[in-house]
Amino acid sequence: MGKFEITKRKNGEFQFNLKAGNGQIILTSEGYTTKTNCNKGIESVKKNAPVDERYDKKEAKNGKYFFNLKATNGQIIGSSEMYESMSGRDNGIESVKKNAPEAEVVDLTAE
Repeated sequence: MGKFEITKRKNGEFQFNLKAGNGQIILTSEGYTTKTNCNKGIESVKKNAPVDERYDKKEAKNGKYFFNLKATNGQIIGSSEMYESMSGRDNGIESVKKNAPEAEVVDLTAE
């Protein structure tokens, strides 16, 4: 079972990682100024993850592959790691689709 982990960056911003059942990070968010907005980002991922059209498949200049998950307004809500192959990237997308909707949220910043 996947899970979202909320962490705090050195600059004080909050971010989340979606981890697969094996603990591998499959999606990382941008930085958020508030934990509330970070949680809204997680809800957006849960809602948009099952929708094929929300995935923007990319190839980096170095020849590696990655994807962005976008909200309905086109804003990027999460980005993948770099993959060596197109099939690896596509498997990553399938993993997000499978894990995100039911993933629990773990707040590692508990203040």
